[in-house]
Amino acid sequence: MREACVVLPTYDERENIEAILDAIMRADDRLDVLVVDDNSPDGTGRLADAFAAREPRVRVLHRERKEGLGRAYLAGFAIALSDSYRLVLEMDADFSHPPQRLPALLEAARDADLVLGSRYVPGGATPDWKTGRKIISRGGSLYARTVLGLGVRDLTGGFKCFRREVLERIDLASVRSRGYAFQIELTYRAVRAGFRVEEVPIVFPDRRVGRSKMSRAIFLEAVRGVWAMRGWRPSGAA
Repeated sequence: MREACVVLPTYDERENIEAILDAIMRADDRLDVLVVDDNSPDGTGRLADAFAAREPRVRVLHRERKEGLGRAYLAGFAIALSDSYRLVLEMDADFSHPPQRLPALLEAARDADLVLGSRYVPGGATPDWKTGRKIISRGGSLYARTVLGLGVRDLTGGFKCFRREVLERIDLASVRSRGYAFQIELTYRAVRAGFRVEEVPIVFPDRRVGRSKMSRAIFLEAVRGVWAMRGWRPSGAA
């Protein structure tokens, strides 16, 4: 069985793609990368192909169109599972998820089933954020925790390491969310299925270059989606 695969969705990340791939390669030699590019108009996919041509630990999945972050991750997870990786990680391509913390996620996965890179546990921080953004982010996590009855501090983060057994158990085919609610839904499903979740601290800066993909529609999906999630039950659970 192969060790670990980072699923890295991209859409218009031309300024970041080569640097983030290089940083992941240097972070830990146990890591392979699967770039999932949603037909980026800026040529991100072509740059990823060129990187993969000279680095055997990198592969690229080209998708025909942009269908949301969740759909991109699900496509990548399916390939990572079929390729027999023991651990499957996810992260953003804009350096908001620090590549140097990837070894910490791998280490925590020795004991935990799902490891979250967390902004909201001791040692975590969002040093570049303005007050309004901090309030919205912390408020969103608190809202989701309250509605879903979870103790996880950072429910909306997308820097994660799954044991393959988690992804196999939580019925990925039935995942409803497409945007940032996807992150909440996967963690909720893992907890409800009885898997052990651990949060490790990360410092989460603003993206280096480019524009955030967050929109009002994505935010509203997350707000509404947590109520729909309450009706989900893992197969075999009480």
